[in-house]
Parts: sequence; C-alpha cells; structure tokens
Amino acid sequence: MPSLIRIMMVALLVMTLIGCSPDTPDNADSHETAVEHAVRHAEPNFICPMHPQIIRNQVDTCPLCGMDLVKQEIQQTDQGYPTVNLGANVIQKLGVRTQTVQRGALWKYIKTVGYVTYNKRRIHTVRNQTSGWVENLAVRRVGLEVKKGQLLLELYSPEFLAVQEEFIAAQEKDQSGILKKYEQREDSTGPRDHLRYLDVPESLANEIARSGKPRHRMPIYAPQYGVVIRNKVHKHMYVPPGYPMLTIADLSSVWVEAEVYGHQLEWVKRGLIADIEVPALSGQLWEGHVNYIYPELDPKTRTLKVRLLVPNQNGLLKPNMFTRVRIYGGPKEDVLLIPREALIVTGERESVIIDRGDGKFQPVDVITGMQSKGNVEILSGLDEGDSIVISGQFLIDSEANLQASFRRLENARE
Repeated sequence: MPSLIRIMMVALLVMTLIGCSPDTPDNADSHETAVEHAVRHAEPNFICPMHPQIIRNQVDTCPLCGMDLVKQEIQQTDQGYPTVNLGANVIQKLGVRTQTVQRGALWKYIKTVGYVTYNKRRIHTVRNQTSGWVENLAVRRVGLEVKKGQLLLELYSPEFLAVQEEFIAAQEKDQSGILKKYEQREDSTGPRDHLRYLDVPESLANEIARSGKPRHRMPIYAPQYGVVIRNKVHKHMYVPPGYPMLTIADLSSVWVEAEVYGHQLEWVKRGLIADIEVPALSGQLWEGHVNYIYPELDPKTRTLKVRLLVPNQNGLLKPNMFTRVRIYGGPKEDVLLIPREALIVTGERESVIIDRGDGKFQPVDVITGMQSKGNVEILSGLDEGDSIVISGQFLIDSEANLQASFRRLENARE
C-alpha cells in the first residue's frame, strides 16, 4: 500500500503538468481520494488534437476549438514502457531539451586525489658499522641541506684505531713490492677489507697507508645530496653498531600516491602520464607517470593505490601535501556517446528517454560502459542518430511508469 500511495502522489503531480488541474471538469468532485482519482485516470482518456491540455474521461468536444476529442491510447513497447504524448506547451514548461546520439572517442580519464610522499629510493639512513662516541657533530638539526661527501660527524671508535694500527703494520712488512698501489699489496689486503667493512673511504685508507699515522676519529660523510629529515644523535653520545644516526632524503623527485576507484581499475597501467595540482600552490602544474600499482585494494575504501613518480627540481612539492591528480589512459575510439545528464539510474536499471517526434517520448533501457568527462558509453539500447532527452527526462519517465501502472491496474480489474 505505501508504494501505491507514492505512485498516486506522483500521479497527481504529473497529471497537473499534463492538464489535470482543479479547474477542469475532471476534478469536479473535490472530495475524491487520490486512489479514486488515479483509478478514474486509468480509464481511456479523450484529448483534443489541437489542445492536448484538454482531457476528458468521456466523449466530448473541445471547449476552445469545438473539435471532437479523440481517444488517448497508451502505446506499449517491446520493453513494456509506454509512449508519453506531450503537447508543445507542456514540453516548454518541463524545459525538455534533446540531443542526438553520436559516435566519437572517449578518453580514459581518471580524476582523483593523492598525497605527496618521499621517494623511498632516494632516502638513505646513515648507520655506523662500529660502536663509538659521537664527536665533532657537523650537522646538528633536521632540515639542513647537505651535499654528497659532506662531513656529517666524527666517531671515536677503539675498533677503528685497532684496525688502523694493523693496517699500518701490514704496510711496513708487505713483500709484494713497494711499486704496487696501496690497494694491491698482498699483506695489507685483510686489514684494508676490514676498513672497507667499517665504511672507511678508499681515499682515507690510502692516506693512512702513505702517512703511516692513524686517525683518532673516524669521519662519516653524507652518502648523497638531500635534506636531513631525522637526526637521532648528539655530541658525546655513545652509539652501538648499526645505529640509525641520520636520515637524508633527496627531494629532487617525489612520489604521489593516488586512489583509483574500482570501475577504473582496468584503465590503469604503468607508464601512464598524469598531471598533478596542489591547491596550496595554485597556478602550477607538475607532470608525472605511473611507476607502480599496488597489489591489493584498501579493505575500507575499496580503492586501489597507485604510485606516481614526479620530478621536483624546484623543491616546491613537500611530503604530505594534498594533491589533485588526473591520469590519462588514452582514447577509446568509435563509441556511442550520450551526455551523463541524459542517463536515468534507478539502481535496478539504466534508461534514457527517446524523442520519437510529434511530442512522443519513450523510455528505453540501455547498457552503459565507461564514463569520462561528462560522457557515457552506450553498449546497447541506442543507435547512432537517435534523439534523446537531456533535460526534463525524469518527469517523462515518471509519467511512463505511471501509465504502465494504470495499465496493470486495468488488466488486473478485467
């Protein structure tokens, strides 16, 4: 019963638009219920060919032009949807606009959002291979920019001193030939490898071999250009082997991690070009490309995360910035296109209203494909050149459904 009441309420609205108003003789009985009114309208109606707003439920003449009223037939289609007849004034009141179905190219265009993150391939954590005490701390705070090879700190390490003494002693008794290069001498190979294990540069090892004097502190240099994003040491601090003292990030390129919805998954592949905008930096545009697609969907949002590699030579993009992303997947050629606003989606079906001409409109079910930039691909249900309604189609669809419901009521009564 609630569904029938809803149908009757919509019926009153549509009938008002198409000529069933309180001023017409059809509504002489102002005390009739909505159900009685709807059942009465299920009977065959008679309308004026020249003035479609004149509707009677019995044979009569038009009070405006005197023509005999003709019976209004509810035209059934093979899909079960009737054809709705509207007069020119009703079409104007509803603001009905139409457009022709055409073929064209539909771009696989993904518009989404994302966040800037560090390029983890350009992050380096500085660790010590031996225990010791931090001395001569050259980089004391986060945010400082460092160059590759720049001194970060010096470490006083008893192990480093012991290895140097062994290395110098091996140089003195090496019998492989004084003319050989320092790194090629046989007796000093073991101590040199030990120095390499401690991440001592070859240039420093050669200097120790030439001078024959040990260094009291082991220098630690920046392995790459970048910005210090973590600093976990202070002067005179004792650090055990493998301690993460400093972390350096190169921001000349960053990652943008974006979310892609389920219906767009088949469009995404590695190498696609993307545009990135940052609301905080208006008027600027960055170009990147998809370099990784994560293997699983987020269980909460049901979206797939993709990673974009974005050059950032000017350093304006900062980690955790919010971005707007457009990923271009290339065109799909020669497809039937309709505007998105023409599509009626009810949850159970997708349909459009076809303009049959002479004020006749018919709902038809369609099967849709991809959607992009306000256009929808039609897989079946329409042909090229069909005229469809792009404005006012919802009331027409409601009227068609009501006429179908009245027809079912009439059949059930019979």
